[in-house]
Amino acid sequence: MDNMAPIVPVEDSVQASTENSLNDDSDSAPRPAPLFPTPLFRLHVDDLSHKGATRFLSSVEPQQCLENAMKVVLSLLYHKPTSGVRDSWPGVRSVTLVLADVDGVAYTTGKSIDQDHKIIKLSLDYVSNISPHLLTTELMGVITHEMVHCWQHNALGTAPGGLIEGIADFVRLRAHLAPPHWKRDGDGNWDEGYQHTGYFLDWLERKFGDGSVKRVNEMLKNSKYNEDKFWPRIFGFKVSQLWERYKKEEFNATKGGEVEDERTAGEKE
Repeated sequence: MDNMAPIVPVEDSVQASTENSLNDDSDSAPRPAPLFPTPLFRLHVDDLSHKGATRFLSSVEPQQCLENAMKVVLSLLYHKPTSGVRDSWPGVRSVTLVLADVDGVAYTTGKSIDQDHKIIKLSLDYVSNISPHLLTTELMGVITHEMVHCWQHNALGTAPGGLIEGIADFVRLRAHLAPPHWKRDGDGNWDEGYQHTGYFLDWLERKFGDGSVKRVNEMLKNSKYNEDKFWPRIFGFKVSQLWERYKKEEFNATKGGEVEDERTAGEKE
């Protein structure tokens, strides 16, 4: 596996740059370049009289909420531009958060005429029913999850839905925004999505080192998903082997025997 630079929160670098500029008395001091893209953020509320709108606006500052979510996503899925590693993130130009009467919790789309403009729709009814002591954390968690969908790669539309949703919940987990009902488990298959896959990706990040999920996202950029080649190219093992090892190490359980210790022959570049 390629050596990966340790993950450094974007906020730390932004704060350091700000402090340096404040301490510089020279009017000609250059302004620090933004570390990541700075898209336009918008908020649209379908019904200001709705209880969900009132609760949302009293719990988070929309601009800061969206900015923080974006910084977390980019710091976990991409290298900083100053790291010396060349990354290419999607050219998102705007993100609009819409508080609306929609089914479920939230979902993300792109404008039909221009996919560089993303729309996150958040259910007003869902916001209305969040427990008060969890409100701010849950809102930040849901928005962070949806923000991942604005920026992640998807293997030209061929990546498994479980992997796409798992990456989103991996970011939410790493941002310390996991809700209390989440739990790590080794039942079923690796690609059942959401926190189930998110915890598996978290194990890969711990097992193979910081930046492992960055590499997964990177490999989803320019080619279609082929499961037999995708995982061995990154980790040297088939995903079925990784899943068995995850279950063995995290839950002391295996299915179908022990995991091979040797990497799959001929499948590691």
